[in-house]
Amino acid sequence: MLLRSALSGVAVVVACLVAMQPSQAQRVAVGTASSYEAKLAAYSKARAAYEAEASSYWTAIADKRRIRFAKRRNNELVGLNDYVLTQPPVYAGPPRPIDPSAPDHDPTKPPRAPIPVVADFLQAAAEHYRFVPQRPESELAFKRAYAATAKAAGLTRDQVVRIYAFETGGNGTYDVQSGLTHPRPNARAISTAIGYNQLLTTNSVSLLAGHGDQFVQALRHRNIADGRIDHLRRMIAFSRTVPNQWSEQDKLAKTRGGMGIHAAALDRDFGPLLQVQKLLTSIKFAQTKGHTAPLTAAELEMMNLTGDGNGIDLVTMPQTLRERVPTANFFQRGGYERNGIARRTGTVAALYTEMNGIMDRMSQQPGAKELASVF
Repeated sequence: MLLRSALSGVAVVVACLVAMQPSQAQRVAVGTASSYEAKLAAYSKARAAYEAEASSYWTAIADKRRIRFAKRRNNELVGLNDYVLTQPPVYAGPPRPIDPSAPDHDPTKPPRAPIPVVADFLQAAAEHYRFVPQRPESELAFKRAYAATAKAAGLTRDQVVRIYAFETGGNGTYDVQSGLTHPRPNARAISTAIGYNQLLTTNSVSLLAGHGDQFVQALRHRNIADGRIDHLRRMIAFSRTVPNQWSEQDKLAKTRGGMGIHAAALDRDFGPLLQVQKLLTSIKFAQTKGHTAPLTAAELEMMNLTGDGNGIDLVTMPQTLRERVPTANFFQRGGYERNGIARRTGTVAALYTEMNGIMDRMSQQPGAKELASVF
């Protein structure tokens, strides 16, 4: 009896001690959490140092840009010292660690809104303006209409074909959307850009607000009498419900009414006017800044990529500066970080070389050759 009682007592003590020790799973979890916390601390420290450096860099970019703009307004010479001459800092620290205790997704965070596609633009146009674009009978028919409109506006075949080749890879259709150029499983739109010059919804809103009256006049000359001009007028009126500023037009473009305006780019008569005006606006801007020489396709595309204010800076820059000035000087941080070509090339001269190379190659694609044949 005494032995049994002693053994029972030992068993109780051992059981208590075992109960006090963490299980193997608990020890692994604690070790993993400890490792995660250490990795997170290292990442946070490295990332904070990088963000401080990057913030300082992009602030200097913005400051230099304001100085250049002011100098140009005062007809003062812009020189090498008016640019940031170093490349943007690159994060080289450890990656952000994965929290082992976190769920696969944050239930408190709403899912990202999907990017609207052509079907959404068409539905919004029907709902808001009772507008259904008249589609061309073929891709070649739209190319003919586009080429005729571009030629009448004074654009050259070289400008039109090479920009089309760069923007669409040389085979894009009038209704192709960015990200959906090449059919593949799980393909998704990466922006609202559609057509030969990849117009965004904001481009369509801005173009109608600024040039809608001349579009109406051009369509009247073609004796369009099926009611589409009335629909276009309603779109123009809506585009002018906000100040003529890109930021305000961008907000409007995200509404259903704004998305409906974008459907005009798919119309066989409206679409070419919008696509051509996008290029013509940059040419006119350059002319107002005193640049009278014809723009090459690469120069025109450069203005398209960076915006006309930055673009004229690139176009008028002498080759000696192009070879030394980093491309980052002409972008906002977010735009630069999304632009693989700008990051890869590094300098303005290298960017021009890369763009011309892409245009050379893509101009040999069947779609580009077809456009050239009808110009």
